[in-house]
Amino acid sequence: MKIIIVGGGKLGKDIADNMLERKYDVRLIEKNRAKCIELANDLDVEIICGDGTELEVLEEAGTKNADCFISVTGSDQDNLVATQLAKNEFNARKVIVRANNPRNVEALRTLGTDIVVSSTEIITNLIEQEVDIAEMHLLATLNKGRAGICTMTLPPDTALEGVTLKDVDLPESSLVISIVRGDAMMIPNGNTVIH
Repeated sequence: MKIIIVGGGKLGKDIADNMLERKYDVRLIEKNRAKCIELANDLDVEIICGDGTELEVLEEAGTKNADCFISVTGSDQDNLVATQLAKNEFNARKVIVRANNPRNVEALRTLGTDIVVSSTEIITNLIEQEVDIAEMHLLATLNKGRAGICTMTLPPDTALEGVTLKDVDLPESSLVISIVRGDAMMIPNGNTVIH
């Protein structure tokens, strides 16, 4: 698997190191010359010294038909330009971008990036899952993190005892997909009584 990484900071270096351990073909693009020398001494990967937003540099790195293109510079604008070029000009199969500012996540998703990663968004979501809904646990995320499947166990003294599902005030666009009682699972409808 051929992986191109733009950005030789701590994150880019750590990703390159992890991908090397998995025996992938890794190339790293970094525009700071001193940083390139440091990376070349620390990593056994091809280091391309140049700007990852320039076509010539991306071509030199072998971006054409790359299996995975990852842009993790400190600039969301550079990350966007690099990933757009990789996807549209070089046909990279999977494009992953780091959003430094969580306000840019939606824009990066809208502009065609396959996966947008925002550490701020991830940490915020984890806090919300553990604090706001202490009895609810995330099982899986859907649609690139925009939705989730959660499980919740009602305590014996729940205020919902005997209430029909249609009378429960759920957030808009929520859907209860199953109820488990003992060993039996059922697909509920509005008239299902909660216990």
